[in-house]
Amino acid sequence: MTNGVIYVATGPDYLELARASAASLRATNPTLAIDIFTDDVGAADPGVFDQVHAVPKVHARAKLDCLAVSRFERTLFLDADTLVVGDLGDLFMLLDRFELAMAHDVRRASDLIQEGLVHATPYAFPQLNSGVLLYRKSAKTDAFFAEWLRRFHQAGVARDQIILKDLLWESDIRFYVLPPEFNLRRVTMLDAWEPLDANVKIIHSHRLLQHLGADGAARVCDLHSLTELERLALSQEWTNLGQGKARLADKISRFTQSR
Repeated sequence: MTNGVIYVATGPDYLELARASAASLRATNPTLAIDIFTDDVGAADPGVFDQVHAVPKVHARAKLDCLAVSRFERTLFLDADTLVVGDLGDLFMLLDRFELAMAHDVRRASDLIQEGLVHATPYAFPQLNSGVLLYRKSAKTDAFFAEWLRRFHQAGVARDQIILKDLLWESDIRFYVLPPEFNLRRVTMLDAWEPLDANVKIIHSHRLLQHLGADGAARVCDLHSLTELERLALSQEWTNLGQGKARLADKISRFTQSR
């Protein structure tokens, strides 16, 4: 099969999140095939997923084992904490020219997102977020994924993007950086965008899995709740910096200061 989407979910909580994401994908893109890789094949809902596969090995980044074994020639991998809100349209056509496509991560002014294991890259080359990953099957991408997996286990780091950043810096693989509407990490960006700025396709928020933490947070299931939580968090972050009522000029100064 040519085009399809895969999820990787281990444990019942992440499987339930993947079901919710897949349901949003099915509602907006009914003709796309959807597969899941999981550690509990019997618990996956065949009404949501077209095929269910066992993960080759259960670990914190099991997706790295699954990317190369997708049955699709062109695959979109989605993290479980995503919601697909628009028609993906001609997204897969990017793979006529590129082998991989991802979006920049957020918090690019932080050490966390600038981190690489081996290479200190320019600020303009931050980590890419691997929670929304478009790729086509080829010997080159298979080798890239195998090296990503090998280095991840060898390094013993917690975040796979650290290794991914190094690999992309070194490799001659053709990759494209998706615009943020294909991996919208801040719903509050919509408060600033004008109507013709973008067509939002995929929302990707850790707040969709906040109920899995130890603080008893409620599960977020709808975009309204997600947006209100993000607005509150944004306001609180500026307050924590002592700029809760800052003028626009002061905020611009914050964004342009050297770090």
